[in-house]
Amino acid sequence: MQLRWGPRRRSPRLQALGGGPDLISTLPDDLLLLVLARLECAAAAARTGVLSRRWRGLWAHLSRIVLRDLPFYSLEPALARVPRPPRAISLLEICLPEPSGPISEEDLADSAEVNSLLRAAAQIDPEEFFLVFPSGLVDGCLVLDLPCFHRATSIVLKLDLSNYGDYSTILAGVEFPALESLSLSCCTADFDALLSCCPRLRTLRLADVCFYKGAFRVNSPFLQELVVARGAWINQATIVAPVLKQLTMSLHTYQELTISILAPTVENVSWDCRFSGHSIAFGLWRLAQLSLQAAAEIPPSLHIHACISWPIFHGEVENFTHEIEKHMIAEFSVLELHLDTLGHVFGALAFLLFGMKRIRTSMRRLKVLLQRSMGGCPAAKVAR
Repeated sequence: MQLRWGPRRRSPRLQALGGGPDLISTLPDDLLLLVLARLECAAAAARTGVLSRRWRGLWAHLSRIVLRDLPFYSLEPALARVPRPPRAISLLEICLPEPSGPISEEDLADSAEVNSLLRAAAQIDPEEFFLVFPSGLVDGCLVLDLPCFHRATSIVLKLDLSNYGDYSTILAGVEFPALESLSLSCCTADFDALLSCCPRLRTLRLADVCFYKGAFRVNSPFLQELVVARGAWINQATIVAPVLKQLTMSLHTYQELTISILAPTVENVSWDCRFSGHSIAFGLWRLAQLSLQAAAEIPPSLHIHACISWPIFHGEVENFTHEIEKHMIAEFSVLELHLDTLGHVFGALAFLLFGMKRIRTSMRRLKVLLQRSMGGCPAAKVAR
């Protein structure tokens, strides 16, 4: 961008109002851009154009472009005003406004329009890209074909779809040569294929995701932090990350889970898996939740949540204990039992758990929390 500075003639209208010279307009563009950057919003910076012709269009030369609360169909025209080739853009942040009421179908964004917006953003080539879609702006499920952001070291996509259970599909294909941090929400993808396109990725954060064919596979030689929050309907988790330091997983499954984790350098683990249905059972007891917490500042602990199953489902003992063993992905010294007894004794369950070799040899402290639900056991009521 060519710098401009020096005195500017004031318009006759401003001269008629009196006052001294317009000292701000005599500043070079780079100083004016520092003033606009303080507004932290490109739309607010654009509105300064009413003060002087000198300010008009300057916002498009900002190194940090933040577009908040602009209607979806105004975004591409706004991005088109950024000069080509753009100066080094450190941040492009797009946060669409929450709809104030129902939106007509013709005003909803579809996959083609969102992909077009992504291509326009990629042409600006920011170092950091942040896109937030609130609920109610998207027509059904999206299929996103991410274009290449050559310079991007960080990408955040938060796509909140209108209907619970809807997920955007993110296709893998192009390479992101500089990407170090990727954060995705409300989506599904072949994450292993996606990570193969990110050779420098260090951090992967996923929230409210659904796994492709129920399998979550990660094979990344440089990944150091992996966070999965509210991963739905998973049946297989395979992680190969030789330099991983932080592992945080929150999962939901309806069947036995296949787990394979190779992360020899992991330091902090937060693992949580919730079970739906009655597939993992021992006598009257159903496995409801397993969690394992291991961090430097707290004693590592294994938490087993079990409740009385109704209707009664007599599962195999081997399945029950084997499922628990698979989730012992790190060492622990504390065992916490969270039991919803419905008035039943739990000695048989405790005897089974204490008989497991890994628990027997690792446990140094035991904590039992009993929840006696109101109403008593349904089976006892039937018997009466």
